[in-house]
Amino acid sequence: MSINVLLVDDEAVDLEWMRRRVLASGLNIAVVGTASSGFGALKIMEEAQVDLILSDIRMPIMTGTEFARRAKVLSPKTKIVFISGHEDFSYAKEAIEINASGYLLKPVQDKDLYEMLGSLCAQMEQDREQDRSFSEALSLVNKELLLRWLDEASPDSAEPHLHSVLTPLLQNGAAVAIVEIDDLEWKMRNLSGEDTRNITRQIAGVIKAFVEDAKLGTWIAVHHTRFVILSPLPQDSFLSLLEELIRKVADSSPCTVTIGVGRYAAEESGLHESYRQAQAALSAKWLLGKNRLIRDTTQSSPRGTPGAQIELTVERLLEAIIQYDLVSIDDHLLELFTKDLPSGGRKEVYELIIRITSKLHADLQQQNENLYELLQWESHQPDILFQFETIHDILSWLRRRFFELSELLYVKRQRQKRKLIDEIMRYVEEHLEQKITLKEVAAHFDFTPNYLGYLFKEEYGLPFSEYVNERKTSRVSELLRDPTLKIYEIAERMGYKNIIYFNRQFKQNTGMTPGEYRKKHKI
Repeated sequence: MSINVLLVDDEAVDLEWMRRRVLASGLNIAVVGTASSGFGALKIMEEAQVDLILSDIRMPIMTGTEFARRAKVLSPKTKIVFISGHEDFSYAKEAIEINASGYLLKPVQDKDLYEMLGSLCAQMEQDREQDRSFSEALSLVNKELLLRWLDEASPDSAEPHLHSVLTPLLQNGAAVAIVEIDDLEWKMRNLSGEDTRNITRQIAGVIKAFVEDAKLGTWIAVHHTRFVILSPLPQDSFLSLLEELIRKVADSSPCTVTIGVGRYAAEESGLHESYRQAQAALSAKWLLGKNRLIRDTTQSSPRGTPGAQIELTVERLLEAIIQYDLVSIDDHLLELFTKDLPSGGRKEVYELIIRITSKLHADLQQQNENLYELLQWESHQPDILFQFETIHDILSWLRRRFFELSELLYVKRQRQKRKLIDEIMRYVEEHLEQKITLKEVAAHFDFTPNYLGYLFKEEYGLPFSEYVNERKTSRVSELLRDPTLKIYEIAERMGYKNIIYFNRQFKQNTGMTPGEYRKKHKI
């Protein structure tokens, strides 16, 4: 397989001279393109595989070093040789900073050019052979053994055949990444087993193809939702490509992936630790969210406040639910799950949720309510909680359920209040011809006079005494329209012992005496 070379120079004569000299080298080289600017060269790199770049270092608009930096982002393994007509240390320094593979001064002698090309071609052939050897060495058996070694709590040195596999990988340092498919269980819950397997295989194929095309490293399937990548690429390139992989999966499948990454290692024990760090980083998905890249989090400082603060926040949350205060419900949930929670483990989160729901259920039982019946939960620990993959998922679910619960309680209270008011009004109607007091009615319905008076005014809009007076006046007016009844008989019937007081009360309420009322209505 030939070495693909890209030539870049803003001088057309120099560019053509370089093309002819390279093709005449006798080496297994193919010139895949020539460009007169960095922009043109980058476009060629987007369309063709480039192994080696020979570029002038001084070019207008985009310098050779700026082009090289962008080229390294596109293809981290591509080697770059700079050609310059200036023996200037600043240029050499820039070339060193971006890890250039060589530096030639114009006019370039054939001997110098061919020695440089020969050395680089030999090195690239050796790298290719190592890559091939490494890929072939990692048979299915070796991959399984490698995973077992990585999973050991305190591993011994790798077995000889694994040691021979790991040595070339660790030559320039390597890191471990673990890729996990998000939300597979609940997103596929309505699909058949075969459909779910097909989608899983599709996502795995996207991941594997990306790893191979981008030369990301070695891909090992742990199980159908989790994959390990061992990569020798430089850190910045590796992380950049992993971010691209996340976007690729999100754009091409119904699920997303989250990737945990460990630190770089140069020895076997370090690689094992990198695997542990990648596992820890991936477990932080629970707190940090999915569809993202999470780097080693083992140095994170613990969060937390004393348990008493959690208890206080839970009390406030329950009060907000009962009071139908949706804003406060949201505030207290955020406080519990993003600030007060002592640690980020699933166990602690589940225990907190059980504590909240158990206390809420106990408080509601004192009001003759049942939390689990109201929300139609099948058990005291809904299975759905265990399907969520991040704390943000649980927080969103709890927010919806607690909003729903608060509204249900509010509507139920309003209906109960309306029913009570209707019963009070019916009681008043049945006892209009007797003396009615708030104290008497409150005792009949087992409430305190103050609470019943407050509740009646809040619901009906009038104080209880004014309502009773209004209804009595309406009944007196009804009786006055019966010409067979004397006014004093009506007063006695309505519970008035004093006819003068009766007349005064009626006039105060209607603006006329009972006699004037009858004259007005010609009774």
